[in-house]
Amino acid sequence: MTDSTGRRVTANLSLTLDGRYHGPGGPGDFAAFAPYVITEVARNHMNRIWEGATTAVLGRINAEGFMGYWSSVADDENADPRDRGYAKWLVDTEKVVFSTTLTEAPWERTRVVNAPAADVVKDLKATGVGDILVNSSAGVIKPLLSADLLDRLYLMILPEIAGGGRRLFDDGLPATKWTLTRQETGELGEIALVYDRVR
Repeated sequence: MTDSTGRRVTANLSLTLDGRYHGPGGPGDFAAFAPYVITEVARNHMNRIWEGATTAVLGRINAEGFMGYWSSVADDENADPRDRGYAKWLVDTEKVVFSTTLTEAPWERTRVVNAPAADVVKDLKATGVGDILVNSSAGVIKPLLSADLLDRLYLMILPEIAGGGRRLFDDGLPATKWTLTRQETGELGEIALVYDRVR
């Protein structure tokens, strides 16, 4: 659904085999994810997600966690160059953070919004250039899937069954067709997938 600006809406998320984006312990339960986030495949995949993206869209909780962690990585000369590249991009790029509690942004180049995700993303698509990356924020990705506004999905599938936790793909989503444009399998059995929406 690229408008006259040609901007794509992309999203990235890691999922277990049973489709969870966190474990049964709640939103902070990433025990099943930890072994896979620093693999070669994961790092290459993360480098891929921000190529061409000029806007990062995040939920508040992810924004706080990401900016707290990645800001220091951006300045760390000993960090993996791929991690540092992503960190610098995240710090320097335009950010839109969804929040019902923040009144002002604690980070540079950030706008806080309290509005439906679909409306905000439609407005972003209408101006500017470059991809709009919904950065690992399932609370934003879900309403965009419901509104069929996503053009690309970057998924990391991890060879674990979490057995509990929230799922990305809920019942009731509109039927859509996607084409696999890239896949890469890591030594631990993790798979990086890139799917583009067929329109």
